[in-house]
Amino acid sequence: MSRIHYQSYRGITLIARDLRKNQTPQEKILWRELRKRKQFGYKFLRQHPVFCREEKGWVDFYIADFYCNELKLIIELDGRIHDSRGDYDKERDARLNAKGLQVIRILNDETNNIPVLLNFLEEKIKCRAAYLSDKQ
Repeated sequence: MSRIHYQSYRGITLIARDLRKNQTPQEKILWRELRKRKQFGYKFLRQHPVFCREEKGWVDFYIADFYCNELKLIIELDGRIHDSRGDYDKERDARLNAKGLQVIRILNDETNNIPVLLNFLEEKIKCRAAYLSDKQ
């Protein structure tokens, strides 16, 4: 979810809060696995604003489905709406990558097989952690 050029940080917080209250069923499934460092030992936040820049009082930001600050990692669940927004998603991912964030995109249907999804995420998280430790 993105809101580009927003003037109020309070408004951004309210948008994120509303998204947390109205999660999709797939987000609820994945959140049960990510919350409280349950699976991977890393803290994830849900529906978290990620700021790209502020210019002349306007804020450019995106709201990540799941965000881990320690790993600089975003997990996005993609439903059918993303079928028609491929270009937007590529641009968004490129801007987030330019900030040093890695974006993992998962199709909603992949939450139907949680063990396989968790194995996939575990590998991605291990790779990300290794990459960040090598970078230091």
